[in-house]
This record gives sequence, structure tokens and C-alpha cells, in this order.
Amino acid sequence: MKLLLVISLVCVRLAAFSQEAPAVDTQYAMRLKEVKVTAPWKNDTERYHYNQMKYYVTTILPYLNAATTLFKEIDHKLEEPDLSRRERRQFLNEKKDEMRDHFEDKVKALNVTQGILLVKLIARQTEMNVYQSLTDFRSPLVAIKWQAWARLHGLNLDKKYHPEDEPYLERIMDELGYPLPASYASDNH
Repeated sequence: MKLLLVISLVCVRLAAFSQEAPAVDTQYAMRLKEVKVTAPWKNDTERYHYNQMKYYVTTILPYLNAATTLFKEIDHKLEEPDLSRRERRQFLNEKKDEMRDHFEDKVKALNVTQGILLVKLIARQTEMNVYQSLTDFRSPLVAIKWQAWARLHGLNLDKKYHPEDEPYLERIMDELGYPLPASYASDNH
């Protein structure tokens, strides 16, 4: 009798399942925000170096913004077709004096690592060769002097900035809201 009761309960339950509405095969699609997954630090020293670099970058950001604005302003002015050689030189001297008045003491107070990062980030943001800019805006002798200083500290001003060579710097700049300029996406070294 018990076996008959169990079999009838199973049959009633199966009948209930068969009377339910059929399952609908609906799939929802939505675009999620991009997430970057990075590996954890290899060790504490690596994490320390990253945090130190991030501190240095946040320290030099005002100078980077000023330099980027200045380069864009100079580039725009020098594209004027009726600009004479004398007006060009006068404009460059005015801008140089203006920058000296505002930033000379502060930039001189930076340490060597901060100076190197500033040069790299100026090259990154302006998409210009720093050595060529010095040659064009100042003189070849000034460019040679600063290239010698840079070489002494392991930097080459005549080299174009390559984002893949600086993964930590790129990560920091992305975190701070300075995405890589669009022209780097189309460049192939």
C-alpha cells in the first residue's frame, strides 16, 4: 500500500510539472563597463616603486599641464603664415620668460627622477621629440647640453616616447585621467 501511495504522489508531481508554462529561451545582452585586471605585485619592493612613481607623477602634474598648454600655444602661433622671424623669436622669448617666472624655482627643486618623469611625460602628452623641440625653439647647442645631461642620467631626449616601454607610468597616467593620446594607437614604432 505504501508503494502505491509513493507512486501516486510521484505521478501527481510529474503531472504538475507538465502543466506549467513552457520555459522561454530569452537571452538578455548588455554592455558592461570595461574593467582592467592586473596581476598583484610580485613583491613589496615593486609595490613601493609603483607608489613612489605615482607620488612623483602627481607632484609634477601642474608642470606637465603648463608645458602641454605652452607647447600647444606655441605650435598654434608658429603656424601663422604671416609671422615674421623677428615676431617668432620675440614670442618664444616672451613665453620662455613667462615660464621661468612661474616655474623656475619649483622645477629646480625637483629631484632627478621627477625631472626624468617630467621629460618623458612632456614627450608623451605633446607627442613631440624633446631634442628636436629644443633645437627648434632654442638652439642646437642648448639641445646638445641637455642631451648630455639626459644621457648622464640614462635618458635619451632624441627618442620618441613608447608607451609599451613604460607600463607603470601608463597605468598611473590612466588612473589619473590622462589617457594615451590617440596618435599612439595608430603608431607602429
